[in-house]
Amino acid sequence: MPYIEFKNVCKEYKMGEVIIKALDNTNFSIEKGELVVIVGPSGAGKTTALNILGGMDSITSGDVIVDNKNISKLKNKELIKYRREDIGFVFQFYNLVQNLTAIENVELATQICKDSLSPDEIMEKVGLKDRKNNFPSQLSGGEQQRVAIARAIAKNPKLLLCDEPTGALDYKTGKQILKLLQDTSRKEKMTVLIITHNAAIAPMGDKVIRFKNGKAESVEINESPTPIEEIEW
Repeated sequence: MPYIEFKNVCKEYKMGEVIIKALDNTNFSIEKGELVVIVGPSGAGKTTALNILGGMDSITSGDVIVDNKNISKLKNKELIKYRREDIGFVFQFYNLVQNLTAIENVELATQICKDSLSPDEIMEKVGLKDRKNNFPSQLSGGEQQRVAIARAIAKNPKLLLCDEPTGALDYKTGKQILKLLQDTSRKEKMTVLIITHNAAIAPMGDKVIRFKNGKAESVEINESPTPIEEIEW
């Protein structure tokens, strides 16, 4: 049985009398430990699917299964526990607490979950051992994104969900961040989902899900994912 499964998932938004289908009978599955790249144009439903998987949005109909648990049926308290313990989120614009140092941002996340990892060890893994006492304003964009990734990984989540994690970064720094995510998936055996509009990075994933008009239009399996260092765009 797949680790993650979207079964006939629909998500509708009402704007006055107009109904917008963000997801329209969407189906896909993901195995545990896979690095999955979700690609598609703006408005295709990628972020909606990620938010539903992260327990931050509800569905109109269908089922969303994660680790044999139907998260679409969870009550509010159960969803809070799910988000706190099972999900690590990496956003495009970092969302760091500006008056906390890098290490304090990471420590903050570890205080809300029961099986967290060592903040100091994670900061060293993301290459920020010597920058951990700096505030976000003293860090470059790439360093801030590394802190955001460290914060998410330190929770020791079942799922690491990344919404356009390189969207605010230059090419070289973006590549470094993608390499960090690829290495995290391989070394930590963590299930990682990356949303992007940049189809050129798709070969880095174990699986590529292409979204269009609210549907998972195609699913491709890469038997030999390409190291991000070898991908140009």
